Amino acid sequence: MPHLTFNCLQSVSSGLTWVDLLSERAAQQPSRIAFQIWNDGAVSSDQLTYADLDCRSRAIAARMQRLNLKGERVLLLCPPGLDYVLAFCACLYAGAIAVPIYPPRPNQSLERFQGIVDDAQAVLILTASAQQFQPETLAALPTLNLHAVNAAEAAAWQPPNLQPEETAFLQYTSGSTSAPKGVQISHGNLSHNVAAISHKFGLNNQSAGVCWLPPYHDMGLIGGILTSLYQGATTTLMSPVDFLQRPLRWLQAISHTQATISGGPNFAYERCVEKIKPEQCVGLDLSRWSVAFTGAEPIRMATLERFVTRFAEYGFRPEAFYPCYGMAESTLMITGGETTSAPKQLTVDEENLTAHRIQPATQGRVLVGCGQVIDSGQLEIVNPQTLKRCQPNEVGEIWVASPSVTQGYWQQPQLSQETFQAHLADTGAGPFLRTGDLGCVQGGELYVTGRLKEVMIINGRNHYASDVEATVAASHPAFGSTWGAAFTVDQHHQTQLVIVQEVGRMWLRRLEPEPVMRAIRQTVSRVHGLRAETIVLVKPGSIPKTSSGKIQRSRCRSQYLAEQLRLVPMPATTR
Repeated sequence: MPHLTFNCLQSVSSGLTWVDLLSERAAQQPSRIAFQIWNDGAVSSDQLTYADLDCRSRAIAARMQRLNLKGERVLLLCPPGLDYVLAFCACLYAGAIAVPIYPPRPNQSLERFQGIVDDAQAVLILTASAQQFQPETLAALPTLNLHAVNAAEAAAWQPPNLQPEETAFLQYTSGSTSAPKGVQISHGNLSHNVAAISHKFGLNNQSAGVCWLPPYHDMGLIGGILTSLYQGATTTLMSPVDFLQRPLRWLQAISHTQATISGGPNFAYERCVEKIKPEQCVGLDLSRWSVAFTGAEPIRMATLERFVTRFAEYGFRPEAFYPCYGMAESTLMITGGETTSAPKQLTVDEENLTAHRIQPATQGRVLVGCGQVIDSGQLEIVNPQTLKRCQPNEVGEIWVASPSVTQGYWQQPQLSQETFQAHLADTGAGPFLRTGDLGCVQGGELYVTGRLKEVMIINGRNHYASDVEATVAASHPAFGSTWGAAFTVDQHHQTQLVIVQEVGRMWLRRLEPEPVMRAIRQTVSRVHGLRAETIVLVKPGSIPKTSSGKIQRSRCRSQYLAEQLRLVPMPATTR
């Protein structure tokens, strides 16, 4: 079978839309499996060929066209899997604006869910069941059950007249520091970014993927699903819950399907190292895994090294690791490296780093390189106070200009102007996207150092919250595979450090709080020169996180101040 590949800009410059591309895939390789399901040790019979995907998407879109939904928002309320893929593609075929969202779990707060529903002002729900939705605001919306649509209805479909600048979907940001915001991703943004990802990853239609990432998040939807469709490849989908409950399932799926590409945030690799026992790895073959991408949260070289050490004997190569950097405001990927070399690293002096300077050192903080800006893009490191370019040895805010930079935030013109229309004060160049991330460029490689809003200033020195959290997590065995949050509060006219840390479930009944807290204080003092004024130990699952697994430090801080944290019971004398 010939490789069906596209030049990075071909899909944009030729006016090729996603509907055109998917139709072309169905015509050229109708019987090829687009997606199949991995279900606890085996590939199930649930699958979608490219012909099935095209036909069923057209049928659902035809039903939507009868409702005149072009340009209207449509909520995707399907569980991860084939139905989610169908629902999203149907919106593209109908010219509607998809709003990826996941039904809230039982006992889960509806705050974020309700915020998205209210902001999007959707007119239809696409679902795969006949369930009644809560909250009540959803009950008034019409619902279209995908399984109630007959394939014969595809004949009534009419191709939508789509322009590159029209919004394809709203990707609601994780809301780590504020209410969720709907990023307006256009058809042109999507085409450019997926083409660039495919080029960076070196993909073709012989590539094979495995994806457990949630499809309502950009890494899962774009990196796992749409990139596969762009190349006409086959991807095996599995439930995010299946991975979280038993990470071995992920590696078994890669081994069984001989996948060449799969990935996830740093915590996914750490979870594999911690949870998978050597005797469970018998028969694993990871030798064809050539792109193990990682991003969406701080990438730690120690995690990558531990993963390589554990799984090298099963064929995993260090060159397979592919650190990358991106965000929803730039569709997905902003930078990525080469697939033929191991990740680059840079060890820097921590004292200088706290002053936002880069000084290479033999010992200190290890930064992981995230490659170079994608096709047709421009990246600048900018002083966030002066809005001027930083010197080569300085850390600053990462600014990006690219065809992948999106249209702004849905119905938030002022915030869109501030975030997406930045100009350099010294040259006037722009507009740029202000990412809110801090980093530097060394040797042509981007190194991300933290979030601008999550730098803690204590006694006049800068400290990255994520660094302190990593130190705490390594200070005691009770914190394995748990989460923590570090932030500051103002008390007695001073800025004080607060650490909120989950305790592993197996340690709850035998926890001795005093030695645990002492370990935290001593380690944080030794590594960072900081005094942990307040330490709060909480039950597993207490730390608030975004849909992509990022720690919501500001929300955790609010819960701490409101005394709403789920504390681990301990003696009254414990501080």
